[in-house]
Amino acid sequence: MRLSRFTALSSSLLLGAVLALTGAGAAQAAESAALDYVALGDSYSSGVGAGSYDSASGDCKRSTKAYPVLWKNANAPSSFAFTACSGARTGDVTANQLGPLSAATDLVSVTIGGNDAGFADVMTTCVLQSESTCINRVNQAKAYVDSTLPGKLDSVYGAIRSKAPNARVIVLGYPRFYQLNGTCVAGLSEGERTAINGASDYLNAAVAKRAANYGYTFAGVVSAFTGHEICSGSAWLHSVNWLNIGESYHPTAAGQSGGYLPPFRNAV
Repeated sequence: MRLSRFTALSSSLLLGAVLALTGAGAAQAAESAALDYVALGDSYSSGVGAGSYDSASGDCKRSTKAYPVLWKNANAPSSFAFTACSGARTGDVTANQLGPLSAATDLVSVTIGGNDAGFADVMTTCVLQSESTCINRVNQAKAYVDSTLPGKLDSVYGAIRSKAPNARVIVLGYPRFYQLNGTCVAGLSEGERTAINGASDYLNAAVAKRAANYGYTFAGVVSAFTGHEICSGSAWLHSVNWLNIGESYHPTAAGQSGGYLPPFRNAV
């Protein structure tokens, strides 16, 4: 008799736990479904490198495999606007991407700052010129990050705050590009790879600091990409691609789903 009562009690507790977990999951899904979400930013948010581009997005190259779309598909927010665009700088965000924002916007994601800091020119210089020239160009980019980028980030973050005062804003960072002492046998030197990785960290620190000043959440992606950098043997980033130069040094579809989506999802 006691065993039967114990069994019944245990079953009741287990059922209650399952129902509680199910209820929590349903509540979380309902909360996500109620969100109005706007995805802003540059090519790391638009999904360049992931393929499957929406032809209607033209040169912005918005991918159906980009992390904002993956999150939208999994959570079914009440509205979703995707204005991130390949090549975007801070001024492009403020001029062309903020239209969907309003006081009703609940969630905003953004990657921005890399193009302002001269990302493309840094990589072109490092691929085509000497190690010393590469490192000098990296140092110039870092000086820009110190002197000019903070004000440009402020212009974007301030505009978001003005147009979407009630939104939770998640600012995502950039990955390190290279696994040092990895499997690459040609291309850049270890000194160049080290300098480029250091510049990524430098940029991320600056972006995180400005985001914090506005009370925004910074979601770093370096940890998620660790073990999947170029030269890792399991890269989630394109190396230089002479047949499609625009995809060079951008996340693959796996980089979007494994490198960007989890930090964003955790921050939400």
